[in-house]
Amino acid sequence: MALGILEQVGLAATLIFALPVAVYGVQTILDGSTLFGAVAVLIAVLMVVLPRRLTSPDDVPAKAAETAVDAVVDTPDGSDGRDDR
Repeated sequence: MALGILEQVGLAATLIFALPVAVYGVQTILDGSTLFGAVAVLIAVLMVVLPRRLTSPDDVPAKAAETAVDAVVDTPDGSDGRDDR
């Protein structure tokens, strides 16, 4: 799944905040506090994964428009939309 430019920038911004939390979690695990470190690593993973999986209110109109276009426009399989005349 290819990411667009804005999605890549958003992922980079998320990683700026998630990576220090993950590093802190790993250091905490190595220092002996396994539970707290695992929770920190889990939070870092969720910071990256959840925005990709959840639908935000901004995504609803785009998904509705995509569904409407798919319902109206019927493209035959194997066709790329060009006329071969």
